[in-house]
Amino acid sequence: MFHNREDAAHQLTEQLRGRKLRHPLILAIPRGGVVIGAILAQKLGAELDVVLSRKLHAPGQPELALGAISEDGSIYLNHYAREYPDLTDDYLIEERRQQIAEIERRKELFRDVRPPASIQDRSVVITDDGIATGSTMIAALQTAKLKAPHELIVAVPVVSPERIPEIRRWCDDLVYLFAPEEFWAIGQFYEDFEQIPDEEVVALLQVANASLPGKTQESLGARPNPRPRQAYQVEGPFHDPTQPH
Repeated sequence: MFHNREDAAHQLTEQLRGRKLRHPLILAIPRGGVVIGAILAQKLGAELDVVLSRKLHAPGQPELALGAISEDGSIYLNHYAREYPDLTDDYLIEERRQQIAEIERRKELFRDVRPPASIQDRSVVITDDGIATGSTMIAALQTAKLKAPHELIVAVPVVSPERIPEIRRWCDDLVYLFAPEEFWAIGQFYEDFEQIPDEEVVALLQVANASLPGKTQESLGARPNPRPRQAYQVEGPFHDPTQPH
């Protein structure tokens, strides 16, 4: 379906070209999403930044996402998470700790070259190389929504059709190229789906940042990192294991 992420990004750009966007900002989910986002930003004349969210892996099934955690510490759990047989409060607390540690590592690495962009009153396009469970995308949308954008648009090359209604709940518009009925994993739709190293993400952010002459950290929206939140956003009831019963 796509040769690689660059091919997918060029095709996706055509779906957004000509759209009226207010001071547009592309927020890409690392790592693969940054390859998509860099091309969208270049072609649409937009600013590029990252939004950090991580999957919460199922016990004994690391390829299965029970949900995701955003960079502000809030958690989104998929509707089936509460029914997963081996999920305990202790496991969820430890998985949250591990993923927060990885988010902090990436934040330190990426923020050295790209201070946080201002989101308020802008057209914000959040992108990734695809949406399977949708948990990382929804966690990213929750983070962005708190910062009062003018509009939130999700733009991805491919999305699981089962997740479209839930994704639409969290954004103003969802733009995609394909929603195949037979959907097992994002990588099945790419001929080349190799892992993107941190160094490539850093390089893409450096190039994008360099194209914004005269921007200071203040004008780019840099501010102290907020204290991590511990709220749990779920599709169904699920208690917060960090709080007493």
